[in-house]
Amino acid sequence: MHELVITGGTLVDPAANMHARRDIAFANGKVSEISEWIDPKQATVSINASGKLVVPGLIDVHVHVYEGVSHLGINADHTCLAHGATTVVDAGSAGADTFNGFRKYVIETSATRILAHLNISSMGMLAMEVGELDDIKWASVPKALATIEQNRDLILGVKVRLTRNSIVGEAAGLQPLFLAREAADAAGLPIMIHPQDSWAESLDQVLAVLRAGDMVTHMYHGHRHGILDENGRIQRSVRDARERGVLFDVGHGEGSFSWEVCEQALSQDFTPSTISSDLHHYNVNGPVHSLMTTVAKFLHLGMTLDDALARVTSTPAEVIGRVGELGTLKIGAEGDAVVIDAQEGSFPYQDSSRIVRNGNLRLVPTDVIKAGVRYEENAHAHHR
Repeated sequence: MHELVITGGTLVDPAANMHARRDIAFANGKVSEISEWIDPKQATVSINASGKLVVPGLIDVHVHVYEGVSHLGINADHTCLAHGATTVVDAGSAGADTFNGFRKYVIETSATRILAHLNISSMGMLAMEVGELDDIKWASVPKALATIEQNRDLILGVKVRLTRNSIVGEAAGLQPLFLAREAADAAGLPIMIHPQDSWAESLDQVLAVLRAGDMVTHMYHGHRHGILDENGRIQRSVRDARERGVLFDVGHGEGSFSWEVCEQALSQDFTPSTISSDLHHYNVNGPVHSLMTTVAKFLHLGMTLDDALARVTSTPAEVIGRVGELGTLKIGAEGDAVVIDAQEGSFPYQDSSRIVRNGNLRLVPTDVIKAGVRYEENAHAHHR
């Protein structure tokens, strides 16, 4: 007997190179069977996915879910899990002084699987008016290392935001970048950088600090220090960084995704390593809405469904070191899945400048399975 079975759907699992009609069953929190036909009577719960897609639980490598403490924080279960992102990575909402609370009050009480990058600023991202690196004294390598050692199971790397004035004071300059590098190297972890409009003379100066496994998020922003040169060509330093294994992530956000920049980059075959939402308080009601909406924007831009889904399932599973366990529906993998109704029509999608493009496909999650159990929001209302 299985605990749950999804029948009649088209299973799309890039990690398994699978795009075919299959039934899939779950038991003990894991994927227990994949077959052309599974009798629904063999399971306690059955979901009919005829005419729909069945995909692994999505992995969003850039969100802000430190609800109640960070001004960016939103409820992970309500905004991520309910919309198909079963695993998320918080991108630096918490620093060394605030991470223990994040762990105790958010990560351990959420149904969503939450991992994190630790902010090099020990306060993390608290308030709009407070730049977390306005004063360099907040960037403490010893504190960061102590916190990482206590939370190796959750912390994937070190996050640093480089935007001048609003985040980094002039006196701090590029020091936060080098301190993040120092902390990450000492811990044996990568760094994740938010690069736009830094104190650097050019993006080249920032990229020179990065190596294989490090991640540049907000890759398609339209601000200073972007991936394109003044002629709209991908910069040489950007291609060099990719060649040596630096990852480039979408990180859509409120101000970091431009249709024009993205189209120019895609036309030069500069595709994202990972597609992420940078979902937070200021964009969850638009222009971002969800990771699923961000994926639909890439379908509109001409990416295939399998390629787009790989960037929110199999590739991020590699990035977070959970290959074969997350981001796939192979037998024995974590029982995280999403049933998606791919609806055709005309649907308005906005970039960060609120420029609207009409896409002809909308991806609507109709059922979310986490650890082999159908997620029902009302059953988890106490998390909010």
